Formats: sequence, structure tokens, C-alpha cells
Amino acid sequence: MVNFLEYWEHRPDGRERHFAWVTDLPIDDTKVMALMRAGRARWRIENETFNTLKNHGYNFEHNFGHGNRHLATVFAYLMMLAFLIDQVQQRGCALCRKARAKAERPRYFWEKLRGLFLSYEFADWAMLYGAIAFGYRAELVVYDTS
Repeated sequence: MVNFLEYWEHRPDGRERHFAWVTDLPIDDTKVMALMRAGRARWRIENETFNTLKNHGYNFEHNFGHGNRHLATVFAYLMMLAFLIDQVQQRGCALCRKARAKAERPRYFWEKLRGLFLSYEFADWAMLYGAIAFGYRAELVVYDTS
């Protein structure tokens, strides 16, 4: 058994918005507004997450249909895992937050991170985030001719 909740929003400018949910939770007059608000909040969180994955450097819209059987699913899981790790870093690491603020936009942050990661050797993430947050001095490249 499932229950269906439908909500119509009439705005002062005359526009209407329609929302609908299917749930296994019991719905009655005392819970209907709380369920609607919870459904809208959950939808907003999911929508913002997919927007971030699509537009802020994760390339979620890319078709991972290459390979046989389950490769696309594995790539999607790896992307979600990377997103989770990034969220933990942003919440738990002040240096990461400072580096993101210095970069001003998420896309610029990822470009700087990728460029530095590919160009220099860093002992740890703190050093990499510090280079973005506080700047760095590029040294002369020394190569081995032997």
C-alpha cells in the first residue's frame, strides 16, 4: 500500500506550481503539511546535489556507457564517493574552506587543484590546499640529464 500526496501552490503573481509524492507513510489531516514540507525539503536537497554534480566539475551528465555490463554504475559510484569525500573535506577542513574561498568559484577551485596536482609534488592535502589558499612560489624545474 502507498499513499499519494498532491500539493498545488498558487503564487501572488498568478503562477501555479504542482508537486506530488508517493509514500508508504500514513497521511492524515494532522500530518499532511509536515509531510509536504519534508517532501519539498528533500526534493530541494536532491536537486541541489544533482546540480552540483552536473555543473561544478564532476561532469555527472557525461555518459558512462562505455565498457561491458556494470562499468557505468561503477563510474557513477566513484563519482558519488568523490563527492562525499569533498563534502567531508569542506565541512571538516578549515584549510579546504579557505582554499575554496580564495578560488572564488567551485570551477576555479577545481582547475587550480587539478593544475597544481598535475604540476607539483605535494606531501599531503594540507600542502595542496595551502598553496591555493595562500599562494605558492614556483621553483625552477630541474631535470635529470643522465
